[in-house]
Amino acid sequence: MFTDNSHREELDALLADWTESEANTKAAFTEYKDLLLSFEGISLSFKGRPGVSYSLRAKHSNQTERDLFVLVDIIDDDPADRWLSVCFYADMINDADEVGDWVPGGLMGEDACCFNLDEDDAEMRAYIKDRIADAYNSAKK
Repeated sequence: MFTDNSHREELDALLADWTESEANTKAAFTEYKDLLLSFEGISLSFKGRPGVSYSLRAKHSNQTERDLFVLVDIIDDDPADRWLSVCFYADMINDADEVGDWVPGGLMGEDACCFNLDEDDAEMRAYIKDRIADAYNSAKK
């Protein structure tokens, strides 16, 4: 599932050392990671830049033009209060409620739709989870 075993080890180490905040972003990240791990035909990569961000990227084996279908970033500007930025290619999801941020050229040079999770918001967590499923379904076509 992980493109490199060291990616999994780095992610496991981060999760082991991450102290949950009131925003419950660790729990949300873990939920998103577990959802991605449940999908068939995908590969995951992980890149840590301590003090900046930790990025989990998912790609479906059917994707030939793009390197990912979702980018789940843990923003690490304050390790005691990390937050998530979850980004998708804008044409791979349906943001019917228009709660995401439109970012022209924001994902590998293509238009993106990003969702920030910086507080304990069950509805937003679920909405983002549904967008991850949207992107996965778009990627596997």
